[in-house]
Formats: sequence, structure tokens, C-alpha cells
Amino acid sequence: MAEKKFTTTSGIEIREVYTEHQTAKELPGEFPFTRGIQKDMYRGKTWTMRQYAGFSTAEESNKRYHYLLSQGTMGLSVAFDLPTQIGYDSDHDMADGEVGKVGVAIDSLRDMEILFEGIELQKITTSMTINATASILLAMYIAVAKKQGADISQISGTIQNDILKEYAARGTYIYPPKPSMRLVTDVFEYCSKEVPKWNTISISGYHIREAGSTAVQELAFTLANGKAYLTAAIEKGLDINVFAKRLSFFFNCHNNFFEEIAKFRAARRMWAKITKDLGATDSSAQKLRFHTQTGGSTLTAQQPLNNIVRVSNQALAAVLGGTQSLHTNGYDEALSLPTEAAAKIALRTQQIIAFESGVTETVDPLAGSYFVESLTDELEAAAWKYIDTIDAMGGSVNAIESGYMQQEIGNSAYQYQLDLEEVNRILVGVNTFTEQESSNTEVFRIDDSIRKVQTEKLIKLKAERNAEAVSSALSDLAKAAAGTENLMPYILNAVEVYATLGEIADTLRNEFGEY
Repeated sequence: MAEKKFTTTSGIEIREVYTEHQTAKELPGEFPFTRGIQKDMYRGKTWTMRQYAGFSTAEESNKRYHYLLSQGTMGLSVAFDLPTQIGYDSDHDMADGEVGKVGVAIDSLRDMEILFEGIELQKITTSMTINATASILLAMYIAVAKKQGADISQISGTIQNDILKEYAARGTYIYPPKPSMRLVTDVFEYCSKEVPKWNTISISGYHIREAGSTAVQELAFTLANGKAYLTAAIEKGLDINVFAKRLSFFFNCHNNFFEEIAKFRAARRMWAKITKDLGATDSSAQKLRFHTQTGGSTLTAQQPLNNIVRVSNQALAAVLGGTQSLHTNGYDEALSLPTEAAAKIALRTQQIIAFESGVTETVDPLAGSYFVESLTDELEAAAWKYIDTIDAMGGSVNAIESGYMQQEIGNSAYQYQLDLEEVNRILVGVNTFTEQESSNTEVFRIDDSIRKVQTEKLIKLKAERNAEAVSSALSDLAKAAAGTENLMPYILNAVEVYATLGEIADTLRNEFGEY
């Protein structure tokens, strides 16, 4: 009878026992930062506890933000609905059935003003999960901060702005890859001068993993995309020692506890080498800073309370892996948007880990573990093989345009599903330990009347705004898009005269085309 083999989700074989490893002599805060980017890590400051929220109208989301801040959330993380993500106003035919469903509907600066009413933007950090329309939403945020009287050079937060993973895994792109990359690097350049504390991109492995990749693929494809952004910014004439400090990453955390910890440690080490090879000499420009969200695709609609345990396991792995920021999913998110009760339990999970578990009291507590150190090396080696393949293809843009990344992710997703169906991999409550159950879990629903509300707001806005100023601003934007100027000042100007998100996106569609 053949001996049973144990592997991680990436297919890396797990030995029965690990008896030796040449443990690195490096200290936390030192290149290549395997053990963490700060020498004292959570002894000095705990990670930022974020809760990803946004639904329905700006008014309703604003109430949730105030609630989360009152419960101890340290930073906001904004979810936008699908029409907002792909550049359609709520009254567009393509928005029908989707307004306010998976995030908040933002059609204009007026909505953004309502979204952050009573929240001083200079005193909090905000992460915005938006990509194809990232430049427009950032312009709206800056405009709100200016209206509040904030010094925009002091506002801080993160815009996701990672368009490459949209082509590879998620699908909410608008324009072809090259003009999309122009918008990304325009944001880099503008913020480096005007909003220097803003993290101008959050390079996302999260959605790559949600699409079905392995941990190794998430690591490799995310860092390959990061390398593409570095190269594009350098070609634009930006100084890597300046702009690389404003890049951050967004990783997923799934259930394989030690593999996830090793993934985060390997990511720091690999990014340090990538930035150094591209010319970064400032240690701050070589450090990989990352936000983590627990795995949405790991949540089950069956026996949903089991998800509290999954989320706790994943959150602890993220902390032991050295995350700078963390969002924990609600246990009911396989069924609906999280209820207020589920969001509170998710936040309390982080607070219990931070203040009761003791794992924050020393830096990289698993360092020196034969298993963790070996697994870190093996994940790194496997990820470099992917990156070498992508480099040979000419980089991430070419790898995406050829369908390489998409095919690799699709193959892994298919294999995972087969493993579940053949019970080669156990999912508690789904393919083992199942029950006959009728769900009585409370769910959070958004009704279709939100579109009518948003449409009425748009009609009112267009009647009250200066139509001539809007027309002039959009015309200026179109001319700039046809040339080579940085588009951010033109987008900000259009936003401030209350041009809508859809009008701005359509202006760029007319110049760039759709992909």
C-alpha cells in the first residue's frame, strides 16, 4: 500500500518531520525583511484593523462607517458597487439590477460628500477597492478633503488601482491594457507631488486567489504584476526610491495555516530582491507592506457559523505572517453582505488576537521553526519559477494578453473543485460532517429601489450644476487624453464641477476604446 502523501494547497509536499534548516541570521527590519519590515513589529503598533464596508446608498454606508468607527475600527475600507467599478452611472442600462448590491453606489462628488459626512479625512486612513475608475474615485476623495479644509498633502490611505489583476482574474476593466497602465502611472506621478502620504496602488493577490489560484500562483502573479508597475513608473521617469515607498500589496489568507504564513514571509524577501534589482537603494523602497483579507471563497453557506473559526484561523496566520492591515470577513458573507452583528464579531476576532492571545509580544514568533523556514524557501523557489516564465514572455502585460495567467489560475481552480468532489480535500460541513439543515441565518438584502433613488439624485444634480462648466471640463479631459499629459488634474477639475463618474469614464472610453 502506497504511503499517503501530504501536500499544501500549492502541491508542495509536507515531510513527516523537519529536523534541520539553516535559519537566516537576519533580524526583523533588515534586508530582505523575511522576518518583518519593522524591528519591533506589533510591540510598537498593532496592525490597522479595517472593516470592508459599503452598500446601498452613500447615506446608508455612512451610517455603517460611523458604527464601525464607534466599535474600534482604526481605518475604513470602502466597497463600491459594480456600476461604479466599471464606469457606469446608476441610471445607465448596464447598471440595472446591480446598483448598491456589492458596494456603495457613487455617481458624483455629491455622493462622495455624503459618504464621508461627519468623518474627518485628515484624521483617518481610507482604503478604496476600485481599479478601472480608481483615478476618478481618488479625485472625488481629494475633492471632499479639500472641501473639509484638510491639507491634502497630509491625507493618507490606499487606492487599489491594480488593473493588471482585473485582466487576469476579476474582469472589472474598461480600457485596453496600455491606456489603463497610463492612468495607473498618472496617479503615481500626481500623488508623489500633491498627495505624498497616499499609497497609490495596492497590488492585489486577493482576487487572483479568489479566482482559484494556489498560494504559490497568488504570490508569483502578484509580485510579477508589481514588477510591471515598477517598470512602467521607471519608464515614466519616476524615482524608484520615492514612488516604491507608496506601493502596498493586498493578499488573501486561506485555511492552510503554515503555508499562508510562509507565503507572507517569502513575499517580503522576494519583493526586496525585485526592488533592489531594479535600482532601489533606500530600504523603505525595498519593503513590502501589505493588507490582508481573510478568504471570501473559503466561506461556506452550509453551517455558516463554522466560518467564524475559519476567519479566526486565517486572521491569526496573517498576524503571524506580519501583516500591516487586516480585514476579517463576516461569517454570513457566503449568503449576503455582512449583517451588523457579523461585522462586529469579525472585528472582535481581530481585537482578541491583538490583545488577548500574546502573539503580538515578540516579532516573527515562528522564525527558526524547521517547518516554517523550509516552507518559506519552497514557496519562494516555486514562485520564482513562475516569475522567470513571465519575464521570458516580456512581463505581466504580455503574459495576461496571451492568456497565460488566466489559464494557470483556471487549471488550479478546476483541480481544487475535483479534489473537493472526490473528497481528496476536506471542507467541513460541505463534503464531510454534513447535516440536513434549514438555514435560519439572518441575511442582509439590498432591494432594487436603490437605483430609483440614485437616478432621482442624478436628475437633481444635473439640474443644479453648471452645465457649461461640466462640458468645458470634459472637453479639456478629452484633449488631454488624446495627448500625453497627466490626466489627474483634468479628472479632478471635472469632478469638482460635478461631472458624473459615468460622464468622465465615457470621455475616456471615447479616446481609449474598450477592451
